Amino acid sequence: MIKALKWIGIILGILVGLVVIAIAAVYFIAEEKLTTVYDLPAAQIIVPNDPQVIERGKHLVTAVVLCDGCHGKDYSGELIDEGPLIGRIVMSNLTGGKGGIGGKYTDADWERALRHGVRPDGRALLLMPSSVFYFLSNSDVAAIIAYLNSLPPVDNDLPKTKLGILGRLFVLQDPALLSAALINHNAPRPPAVEPAASKEYGEYLANVCKNCHGNDLAGGEQVDSGVNLTPGDELAHWTYDDFIQVMRFGLKPDGTQLDGEKMPWPSFQNMNDIELEALWLFLQSLPPVESKVEASQP
Repeated sequence: MIKALKWIGIILGILVGLVVIAIAAVYFIAEEKLTTVYDLPAAQIIVPNDPQVIERGKHLVTAVVLCDGCHGKDYSGELIDEGPLIGRIVMSNLTGGKGGIGGKYTDADWERALRHGVRPDGRALLLMPSSVFYFLSNSDVAAIIAYLNSLPPVDNDLPKTKLGILGRLFVLQDPALLSAALINHNAPRPPAVEPAASKEYGEYLANVCKNCHGNDLAGGEQVDSGVNLTPGDELAHWTYDDFIQVMRFGLKPDGTQLDGEKMPWPSFQNMNDIELEALWLFLQSLPPVESKVEASQP
């Protein structure tokens, strides 16, 4: 009996040791990713400060890139998750108010955050979808920055993001959480596309959709991922009016009301007619791809 207990103690000790080693490995490997510094060239971008450019930026922010989805309706930031294992995940206050980065970021800082997913010190931003913002033209990036610079200050002094062991494990499991590591920071961007009801402009706008619907827009591999947007699934049977009904009111042809948090149609409804027609033309031009999962939810 004593011998058996001794072996049980040895085995438990080994298991505890392995768990400690695994936790330490997760911590330090994630720490390396979180503290990697990206040495990026200085951005060659000019940010005008005229009302027309600011208005264009406002439209892009509220109808296309949807900054309020993470940073709050007044862009003052939010605490989105906190717990002993996950740690603390905070979305920054984008305004110039107390605790905000708006009064601290230069135009070059904004550009690096948007396109490259990095902080002014070169470290990666968490949960910044720059892999889909990298495509943005110089004029649109400048307009977004002009609008962000014009935001009224909102005081919201939030604590810093601090990841626990589970949060660090998520970083290792999902590289997209640190998009800076996925971007070819020296890759040329396509030339600016003239806003028009064209397939080409629709392709430009649809880059944002890849954040949820995958690079081929055929949906994700998890049940709660974005749905298949190619003609390989139900969109093959939609009309243009059906598409508009979804984008304006979140209502599918079968009468299903889409969840506005999972599919942010309350923001996409702010897209203008030209943008929606362009997006429809591009989606209809895609080769049909079979959905990766059945019963995926929008």
